[in-house]
Amino acid sequence: MSPESSAPRSLELERHRPYLLRFALLQLRDRGAAEDAVQDALLAALQGVTSFAGQSSVRTWLVGILKHKIIDSIRKTSRERPLEMRAESEGAEDLETFFVGDGHFSEPPEEWVSPERSLEERRFFEVLERCLQSLPKNTARAFTMREVMGLDTEEICKELGISTSNCWVMLYRARMSLRACLERTWFLAGAAKAG
Repeated sequence: MSPESSAPRSLELERHRPYLLRFALLQLRDRGAAEDAVQDALLAALQGVTSFAGQSSVRTWLVGILKHKIIDSIRKTSRERPLEMRAESEGAEDLETFFVGDGHFSEPPEEWVSPERSLEERRFFEVLERCLQSLPKNTARAFTMREVMGLDTEEICKELGISTSNCWVMLYRARMSLRACLERTWFLAGAAKAG
């Protein structure tokens, strides 16, 4: 099979647009910017379609391209306006309520009845997206850069213009807030329906 015959066609690339848009919206939190990033990624894929080696799925290849376009968009935005660090501290939950004096959880996390099944359910990801959207913008960005895009701390700090300690605080807050949100809107809501 020649490389040309294994290269994805424009219609095949286009069918991934809804998934790519959801991915970009989680990171950029602005529909226009997300649509621009997806469009740029699809154009780059069309222009570089001959470089697709078929070593990964087309979606994985497109997400890889999209990650670079998202980072470009974040860089452009950070150059155009200063970061609003004040918003990071506003509305943050008092995280001390989750812990007792010795540092252990005051209430242990809810048990996942079946993590594999939960992760497969589309509704879970919809709830996770809503929980991510409830986080302050830069906290959500730091979390998705780390956990979804796989960037290391140094790259995240560079992209967001923050210190390493600030990054770790943001990641900690994101994890704690997501834990609380998922317990409230997914696990406890699911237990109430089952009960």
